[in-house]
Amino acid sequence: MSLARSALLAVSRNQWLARQMSQRTFARRAVKRFMPGEEPEDALAAAQDLAAAGIGTIFTQLGENLTALGDADAVREHYLWLLDVIRQRALPAWPSVKPTQLGLDLSQEACLANLETLAAKAEAAGSLLWIDMEDSSYVDRTLALFRSLREKHAKVGLALQACLRRTPADLDALLPLRPTIRLVKGAYLEPPHVAFPAKRDVDAAFLQLGERLLELAARGGAFPIFGTHDIRLIARLTDHARALKVADSAWEIHMLYGIRAADQRRLTAEGRKVRTLISYGRSWFPWYMRRLAERPANVWFVMKSLVG
Repeated sequence: MSLARSALLAVSRNQWLARQMSQRTFARRAVKRFMPGEEPEDALAAAQDLAAAGIGTIFTQLGENLTALGDADAVREHYLWLLDVIRQRALPAWPSVKPTQLGLDLSQEACLANLETLAAKAEAAGSLLWIDMEDSSYVDRTLALFRSLREKHAKVGLALQACLRRTPADLDALLPLRPTIRLVKGAYLEPPHVAFPAKRDVDAAFLQLGERLLELAARGGAFPIFGTHDIRLIARLTDHARALKVADSAWEIHMLYGIRAADQRRLTAEGRKVRTLISYGRSWFPWYMRRLAERPANVWFVMKSLVG
């Protein structure tokens, strides 16, 4: 792992700096690189524009590791409202939630109850509920939540991180559920015995897991989503999907708002199913530092945009 990436990931955990930066106009302006605004209406307006171009959306309200169950209840109510708006506006959109937003640090049972409420609402609204994966200390608990949800609700998806050494075994264990999986590279600072420290190894793991997911999709055994901006990897996985005769509707590509927008439109025009993950909210600092860490060259882009 590069020094720049390690430093950015370490900074993402600094609560004092998060408070300071959230109050700075220049920092809020820089964040516009990756999100249309802090308010949900900003995200909804951006989703409307993307829908006109044939691109779907994933919504996530930023914030994690909540310290009061009342706050988790407020997050649940927000997403219930959001699902109503998605249905009213006929948006091709899904919500994505972090378990620690819904009380996982405080009570596994309360978190599961909140997720079950959202999963039922999403199903009724014709949507799908995504469960994000947080750092490695949460993997076992998040897998348990996903399994419990899938006992009652089919339209629930789970993110898995290619950087974690355990992920192939975790995928094996989920196969009886015919899961919907969003494969990502991973954006948390992890020790080397837990996660691959070298980018080339993460890329190799992503490709291997991605090819396996497509092979499962060819038999109806999984619905794979590839959450990456790596065009080379996307091209290789697209070729593999064609070789296996996996229908374009049987897998998707997810990218972040503000990154490779032209490629998102190009892939859509080529027949790929593409969704843009739009984040919003005021608790953006940890998330923003992780986005910069994914490609430290973005720091220079942000500095240039600030000067401009």
